Amino acid sequence: MSGNMPAGAVLVIVPAYNEQANIARVVHEIHQVLPDIPVVVIDDCSADATASEAQAAGARVLSLPHHLGLGGAVQAGYKLAYELGYEYVVRVDGDGQHDPRDIPRLLEALRESGCEMAIGSRFLDGDEGHTSLARQVGVRLFRLLLRPILGREVRDPTSGFVAVNRAALQVFSKSFPLEYPEIEALVVLQRRAFRFVEAPCRMRPRMGGRSSITALKSFYYPLHVLLGVFVNILKFEHRRWRR
Repeated sequence: MSGNMPAGAVLVIVPAYNEQANIARVVHEIHQVLPDIPVVVIDDCSADATASEAQAAGARVLSLPHHLGLGGAVQAGYKLAYELGYEYVVRVDGDGQHDPRDIPRLLEALRESGCEMAIGSRFLDGDEGHTSLARQVGVRLFRLLLRPILGREVRDPTSGFVAVNRAALQVFSKSFPLEYPEIEALVVLQRRAFRFVEAPCRMRPRMGGRSSITALKSFYYPLHVLLGVFVNILKFEHRRWRR
């Protein structure tokens, strides 16, 4: 870890819902790469042994009393990190698809760029062959949608593998998109005049268990995201007008 980014300034959060098949390995891999960095698993009221498996693997566990969904779980982690005074937070998903070996690269990109967020991107090399056709169509649609809003292209707008600094942490701890957090968070950053940078990362198949995104959800997901983004923009414009 760079001398400008001491270990005590960094926290890794892992939102997880019914990930008992994966969570222990995810925690172990993070500790192998960053042995001095604390890991907090945000257990989103799982019905399985996610919390106990995470704790046994050496993570601290924040157990939510009600199922909040991905956005709510991530915001709970950001709020905890902000209140504890952390300067940088890395989000890693609990299904094992993110490779913890890429965390140092993500943190370095965040520090060197001076941006508020660094996104782990699977597509910076232009290779999209390792994703499903539905995923490719969705990603391309979101790129087209976000480009005029952000004023630039984002190669991997649906990536949940992100690092944020304290400025973004302050914003996200108070207000964070609940339905479609990855994409709507970029809109929130843009409205705050914050910046983001993408860094190359690897994506692996889910280690075990089942994804909550079914074939049916994959079909209507882009439509719901479009609606969520426009609602977010309208809310921002309404608040600005009232000032």
